[in-house]
Parts: sequence; C-alpha cells; structure tokens
Amino acid sequence: MKFISVIGSGTMGNGIAHVFAQHGYQVSLIDISTIHLEKALATISKNMDRQVSKGSLTEADKDAALARITPFTELSDGVKQADLIVEAATENMSLKLDIFRQLDQLAPSSAILASNTSSISITKIAAVTKRPTQVIGMHFMNPVPVMKLVEVIRGYATSDEVTEIIMDLSRNLSKEPVEVNDYPGFVANRILMPMINEAIYTLFEGVAGVSEIDTVMKLGMAHPMGPLQLADFIGLDVCLSILKVLHEGFGNPKYAPCPLLVNMVEAGFKGVKSGEGFYQYSPGSKELVVSPRFSK
Repeated sequence: MKFISVIGSGTMGNGIAHVFAQHGYQVSLIDISTIHLEKALATISKNMDRQVSKGSLTEADKDAALARITPFTELSDGVKQADLIVEAATENMSLKLDIFRQLDQLAPSSAILASNTSSISITKIAAVTKRPTQVIGMHFMNPVPVMKLVEVIRGYATSDEVTEIIMDLSRNLSKEPVEVNDYPGFVANRILMPMINEAIYTLFEGVAGVSEIDTVMKLGMAHPMGPLQLADFIGLDVCLSILKVLHEGFGNPKYAPCPLLVNMVEAGFKGVKSGEGFYQYSPGSKELVVSPRFSK
C-alpha cells in the first residue's frame, strides 16, 4: 500500500494526511476549496515545526513529508491511483453516502474505502457501493498526530482480509488500532457522548457551574480535560450530531440531547470553532475563560 487519498482538509483530514505523509506514504489531499487546502498545508507545516522543535522530527524529514502531499480539488484526479481512501468530511450522513457513491465509481476496483466517521453506520455507508467487503471505518482521534488510538470499525460485510490490512496499516502509522463492530457510536462515542451530555444536563439543572463540573472530573476522575471543555474542543454541533445518531439508533431516551446543547448549537455557539461555547476563546490565548452566559 503506497498511495493514500484523504477527502476533506479540515482538522481531521489534515491530521490524517500529516500522519500518513510522515510515515512515508504518498498522500492526495482532496477538498473542493483551494483556500481550505492552502490552510491545511500551512497547518500541517506548523504542526511539523512543533515536532521539529521537540526533536521528534528532523527538518529534512519534515520537508520530505510535506513533499509527499499533493492537493487536489477534483475527486476523480485525487483518487485515481489510490490504494486506500480515507473520507474525513463533515459528520453528515447524506454527504458521506454521496461521497462513497462517487468513490465506488471513480476509485480503482482494488481500493479500500475507509471513513473517519465517529458515529455513522459503516454498514449503511458500504451498502451504497458495489464493494461492501472493502469498506471499513478508521476513526482517528483529535489531534491525529498526537493521539495513539484508531478505532477500526467492521461493517456487517467488511472482510477479514481488509480488516487485517487496516489493523496492520494503523500499526505502521505508530498507532494502536482497536477493532470494534458496527453499532451506533461504536465504542468511543457510545461511552463518551452520554458522559458529555450528562455534564451538560448537570449544568442545565443548576447542580454546578462550568468550571466546577470540569474540575470535579479532572481532579476526581483524572481526566486531562473536563467534559464541557472537551465538548467545546470536539465541537458542540458534532456532539449534537452524534447524540442524535445514538438516540435514533437505539431508540433509548437516555441518549436524548440536552435542550441546552440543542439551543447552543442552533444559536451558533459551537465551542472553539465559533469562539464561544461553555468557554470563551480568544486567538493566541490559552487562558480558560468561562462564557459570561454561565458566569455566576
């Protein structure tokens, strides 16, 4: 396996491209926006500079890795040589299904089609292709260059051979792959999102404030980041989308999104990406400031 195509140049897409290129793979980074691609390449370069400063990457290795990434705005051009395609587009069912329909037509017949989805059914995605045995989930964690886990999700029809290829490939990226089966939220988000949702309910019902809730979880449960800060980091819109998948998939009211979360997303308060969620974010500042909306 030599040629990797990554669809989507956002936070996850550029991180996935970064890791593959750093480990010697030729990467086609695909996005409909030239501006987004330029921003992604700048982000990858900046993140590699951080690795160079820490001694985990040499300047020569950085230059070689960047040279292995080629940007594309046309899907057909970006996937024509691909051995593996990793879709890292927005967490939207209809968008992902449309992308996989196109990939099935455009990609080499031998190519493995993977999705970085954090909750959407791999079985459902595979069903829109004529190669369901070659469709699999590769759920990387954010930030991709740092986090070791890859949640490898087998769809109902995913073959043993393809699963083993992706498990080995993940290890080649210096990651720790964990194989799971295809049910709503898989493992990571089936456990994480109800915790985040319960933290939001705890705030919504006035049990404690934002910093108090996060402090309890950081100091009491040894979490590196409190659940409300983590929700901001993931994106409150993404959290809401995953909770809806869990709620619809299981039909269990325990997964119903907190009304506060719904209102925040509808009002455009999505966390770090929008500049405000449970906390306020200022460019260049690492100070954690609770949003005035939740200040006592």
